[in-house]
Amino acid sequence: MEGFCPLASGSKGNCIYLGTKQTKILIDAGISGKRIKEELEKIQVSLAEIDAIFITHEHTDHIQGLKVLAYKLGIPVFANHETAKGIVDYFHDCPKFKIFTTGESFLLGDLEIHPFSIQHDTIDPVGFTIKFENYKLGFCTDLGFVTSLVRHQLQECDYLYVEANHQPSMVHASSRPMIYKQRVLSRNGHLSNEACGQLLCDVAHAKLKHVHLAHLSSECNSPETALSVVHEILQAKGITLDISIAPQHMMSKPIYFAAQPALV
Repeated sequence: MEGFCPLASGSKGNCIYLGTKQTKILIDAGISGKRIKEELEKIQVSLAEIDAIFITHEHTDHIQGLKVLAYKLGIPVFANHETAKGIVDYFHDCPKFKIFTTGESFLLGDLEIHPFSIQHDTIDPVGFTIKFENYKLGFCTDLGFVTSLVRHQLQECDYLYVEANHQPSMVHASSRPMIYKQRVLSRNGHLSNEACGQLLCDVAHAKLKHVHLAHLSSECNSPETALSVVHEILQAKGITLDISIAPQHMMSKPIYFAAQPALV
């Protein structure tokens, strides 16, 4: 498949597939290897075709699937030094690493990858922009605050995968412990629906083809709430975007970069 497809998005596990003519990768592997294999097969991709796994940070909902994909199957893991250290500390073993430096672009096949710094409660978390041919894609979740760097990096994307984690009023009203509420609402926590909408206002442009709202909280958000809040903020600025939700328990609708045969 030449395109991309979120396979799972949320606190129970995150994984995105991206493929071109030359290169096929995963961004994060936070669901089981078995489920990743099954989801990929739905878009006619096999695990044997995956060239690399890019990791945004070392929280378990982003690395759990490495137990099979990296340690058993030997798929290379691309991460910065601090994230790699966290992975080794968690699994007590070292996979086949390719270490990148946050803020420095690098190439893999026909992809140009740029990892950029975000604010979250790990040592060196990143988002990614990925360029190939005439496309630019932006992937940015697990951040508590939109910095000017984030806003700059996500300019001129053809596709965006961005966090709309929670509605603050629902966080306050939830039965979650206070320490959870403080973490989620902090500048090192997760992005609210309102902050996501404001970010999209800042980076929207005529060639932005589609936006996935990602990493929605199961208790402190809903697809309907996220879409309603984000659309309302955009409409107030006269902006119309094609937006969908990246769900936790099922694959999102695949995005194809070129005409593809229908799946049978």
